Amino acid sequence: MKHYNDVKAADGISLAVPEGSVLGVLGPNGAGKTTTVRMLTTLLRPDSGHATVAGADVMRDPAAVRKRIGVSGQYAAVDEYLTGYENLEMVGRLYHLPAREARARARELLAEFRLDDAADRTAKTYSGGMRRRLDLAGALVARPPVIFLDEPTTGLDPRSRGDMWEVIAGLVRGGTSVLLTTQYLEEADRLADNIIVVDHGRVIAEGTADALKDQVGGGRLHVTVADSAAVPAACEVLARLSPTGAAGIDVEEHTRSLTIPASGGTTVLVDAVRALGDAGIAVQDIGIRRPTLDDAFLSLTGHAAEETSDEASTVTGGVR
Repeated sequence: MKHYNDVKAADGISLAVPEGSVLGVLGPNGAGKTTTVRMLTTLLRPDSGHATVAGADVMRDPAAVRKRIGVSGQYAAVDEYLTGYENLEMVGRLYHLPAREARARARELLAEFRLDDAADRTAKTYSGGMRRRLDLAGALVARPPVIFLDEPTTGLDPRSRGDMWEVIAGLVRGGTSVLLTTQYLEEADRLADNIIVVDHGRVIAEGTADALKDQVGGGRLHVTVADSAAVPAACEVLARLSPTGAAGIDVEEHTRSLTIPASGGTTVLVDAVRALGDAGIAVQDIGIRRPTLDDAFLSLTGHAAEETSDEASTVTGGVR
């Protein structure tokens, strides 16, 4: 547990990250994600509870924990006035690696993260994506079995984000355990083996991405009509197919789109095509859509994912 005056930043959060897997931690603003990461990485002392990281007790042996982890936060922690190579060599020396080993490790990571061409440039000349890669490389200098990634791709363009996803996936294939907090649900869907959703300092849901999506319910029939004037008539037709009638139809008039629950699978798709055709309504697009992780997140927390960011080997813990 961690309190700030009357605010419970973490109130009974329990989690586990098996070796060689990714645990995604999702939650709305102020849910307790970053507080939990700070406690597990020994940057913040819990008020009570128990947690171990790679076999080391967070409260009893924080020094051992720090030797076994790497951390990459929301903002790249690099020295802008050092080159990429100098940044990584410095991290190696801070980990007490021998000078020769620190230099070799720096060159190895620069190549692995496709930064070798920029190794001798100062970090202030790097793009945002390059800085992120350099920051993550720094977290890996000591080859830690556990990595904490606190919103590692925030602010990156889609291509740079995809590059980071490939790097993270490669780490996991190599046996690294990753605890990932993210505001991008696509990121959690792509990378996480298991996901916990936290709100008001508590875990409110846990499971795979597919399991969380299933909590929302069945699929959705999504229809886009060709003419906006046909939206009211399409509503009448689809109301007869919706298990909740007209009340179950979600209409977006500016996109001419209508959505209804589709528990009948492809049967409701066939019925809709026939009924709309019989009514003379031209359809631009129609299909069955599975619930997304965004749908699950909204259902569980009452917040859309776009509104969220967080507060300012094996991981197991119950932080109370």
